[in-house]
Amino acid sequence: MKSLKGSQRTFLRGLAHSLRPVIQVGKNGITPELIRAVDEALDTHELIKVKFVDFKEEKKSLAQEIGQRTSCEEVGLIGNIAIFYREQPDKEKRKITLP
Repeated sequence: MKSLKGSQRTFLRGLAHSLRPVIQVGKNGITPELIRAVDEALDTHELIKVKFVDFKEEKKSLAQEIGQRTSCEEVGLIGNIAIFYREQPDKEKRKITLP
């Protein structure tokens, strides 16, 4: 995936403002099940929030790892919540059009 411009990140953070976290990183950390859940959520929604319940000190590096392992773009990290975006490959199913 190509890297996002700053204005696109700002646009996506604005869209994510009203979203609730769909996935939580708990005491088990990043597991294959968590990666699979993030992957499926991105396929469905394109833009998701992931909340760090535990591992709050390592959230920056964990968010980068999630982004790499799911081939998505980390849009932002606000408090203990990371925002991820991955464009839907099927143009018919796309919900978000980037400026």
